[in-house]
Amino acid sequence: MSQTITLRRPDDWHLHLRDGAMLKAVLPETTAHFARAIIMPNLVPPVVTSDQAQAYRERILNALPQGADFEPLMTLYLTEDTDPADVAAAHASGLIHAVKLYPAGATTNSASGVANFDKVRAVLEKMAEIGLPLCVHGEVTDAEIDIFDREAVFIDRVLDPIRRATPGLRVVMEHITTRNAVDYASAQDDTLGATITTHHLVINRNHILAGGIKPHYYCLPVAKREEHRLALRAAATSGDNRFFLGTDSAPHTDANKLLPCGCAGCFTAPNTLSILAQVFEEDGALDRLERFTSLNGPAFYGLLPNDATITLEKSGASYPDHIATEDGPVTIFDPGFDLHWKVL
Repeated sequence: MSQTITLRRPDDWHLHLRDGAMLKAVLPETTAHFARAIIMPNLVPPVVTSDQAQAYRERILNALPQGADFEPLMTLYLTEDTDPADVAAAHASGLIHAVKLYPAGATTNSASGVANFDKVRAVLEKMAEIGLPLCVHGEVTDAEIDIFDREAVFIDRVLDPIRRATPGLRVVMEHITTRNAVDYASAQDDTLGATITTHHLVINRNHILAGGIKPHYYCLPVAKREEHRLALRAAATSGDNRFFLGTDSAPHTDANKLLPCGCAGCFTAPNTLSILAQVFEEDGALDRLERFTSLNGPAFYGLLPNDATITLEKSGASYPDHIATEDGPVTIFDPGFDLHWKVL
């Protein structure tokens, strides 16, 4: 008989849905498996006000596949001009569940992000007061800092000083990629959480660079050394409630991935659960998969776990190489190994 595992329906605590034709194409890949997702606001133009967040939420709901049961959890993009009152009102209404901090120039569509952190102090203080989480893309953007060191430097130079200056601020270290981040998160109180992506549990920097450049493995923060990947796997599979799933599933057309200056991002929404089940099984932690995918995230955000369940069966799984969109094909992340678990 085949082996099965049943989980509370998962949530994705870091998701890029884009907009327009791309939104319509990729949204069904998330709603097939996930009940809720924290929606990233780095559109062009970015989602910086409550009115823009409401309009984006309505576009997502209008694009839902028929019969889909999915709740987009909206965020605002933090800029140096963000109005603390608008943030507080959007939170009080239930519209937004977090504010996203992008250091200016750190990743896709981050040009409007923060360069002078003193200019956002009033927003952060208001967020600490009302209990609204800050989701952080944790990399410095200084040209002299090696790209593989930017997360560790951000923790020391930016994140820890912000938290010390703003007691009670709830922070999510998003898509962590280093042992440094794991160690920092593990040493903090319950005002700090950290998301881990599917792809960072699977690839290290050799997968991107060794034997020829692999553009579809290029993401930001970039994958690091093997020792860091193993630290992430240990954290994800530990059951520690500080760590939870945020796929950072980030679709780009193949044409944009394969440019001389290609876009960063891995599209993992379709096969995330199959990959995670295999990772957790390999690490002897299938009994802790539900905590990572379905329990720890809601607990941090002050939400109840989903009542619905999802079942995976160990009977082999296969996925197409890409999905079609009106803008062009989008390649699905290839973990580099056969997948044994499929969602029923």
